[in-house]
Amino acid sequence: MITRIAASVLACLLISAPAGAQSRPAGQPSGTVSIRQVQVAFIGSGAIGGGTLRFNKRNYDITVGGLGIGGIGASRLTATGSVYRLSNVEDFTGAYLQIREGWAIGDQGRGTLWLRNAKGVIMRLATKRRGLQLSLGADGVLIGFKQ
Repeated sequence: MITRIAASVLACLLISAPAGAQSRPAGQPSGTVSIRQVQVAFIGSGAIGGGTLRFNKRNYDITVGGLGIGGIGASRLTATGSVYRLSNVEDFTGAYLQIREGWAIGDQGRGTLWLRNAKGVIMRLATKRRGLQLSLGADGVLIGFKQ
């Protein structure tokens, strides 16, 4: 599993980086997403969790995992926001480049995530964090559907 995530991180960074994860989404949102995960960072970072994609009046359970660089500490993260440029649900899964910033001290914490995959799907998510963490960095994130 770790090897798959590491390979996805590298592929994601090589494929998606030129497009820029912070590109402004065009048009109206295609759907919404909510993610719950645990993040741990000490220069390198790792995260694992799951969530729900809402697209075309249906809910899809998703898995989320990733490796990256930047930050220190550990936190539980809840992120919600909009999905842009998604026309086919199969385009949602795969490797994403994630740019993140945020903080957590105890029950207080906030941040923002921007994600983009090679198929052009973009997510902009607001986060709430619990724990003790300073987060600023980039990650490769692998998103899939729960079986």
